Formats: sequence, C-alpha cells, structure tokens
Amino acid sequence: MPFNSLDKKQIKLFRSIGHHLSPIIIISKGLSDKINSEIDRALNDHELIKLKVHSNDREVKKALVHSICKERNAELVQLIGHVALIYKASKKPNPKLSNILRHNQ
Repeated sequence: MPFNSLDKKQIKLFRSIGHHLSPIIIISKGLSDKINSEIDRALNDHELIKLKVHSNDREVKKALVHSICKERNAELVQLIGHVALIYKASKKPNPKLSNILRHNQ
C-alpha cells in the first residue's frame, strides 16, 4: 500500500495485538452502506480491527481490502487468508474501547 506510514516496530506491535482479536466484521457479498458504516464505527471505536472477507478470488479480496483502507485513510497491517488487520488512529480514542490503549494498560 503506497501510503503506509507505519514503521516496522508499530507493525510488529499491531500484529501482536491483532493476534488475539476476533474478526469484528464479516464481508461475504461486497460492501453495502450498512457494512461501510459499521467499518467506520469499528475503526473509530477500536482503532485496530480484523475483517473477514469471504472471496475465492485472491485478487478480488486484495482489491476490496485495499479500497476499504484507501477510502478511510486506514493502514493495512496484515492480510492473511481471509482475514485483514486494519488500523486507523482515532481522533479521540476511548480507553475502554481502543484495542491499542487497552493493550498498553
């Protein structure tokens, strides 16, 4: 992803945090308004989320995940199989909801 601003240390930290997360959103038939709003809400609340994308075509899956990140100025931390780990810093992170802040406690 060309706008990846995460350094190797951040990626390693986010991958270790993400390892224990469950996919919060499952995408099986493309993006709808409901799914888009849920992704926005989840990124705003949790900052680091997992998405599960069901697609047999690897390139379609990659393109979908990259478009989700690009539309939201989010960072793709990792894409393994059907699961994508995505990060977007919240303007006002909630310590009770943010996966990053909860990990640092």
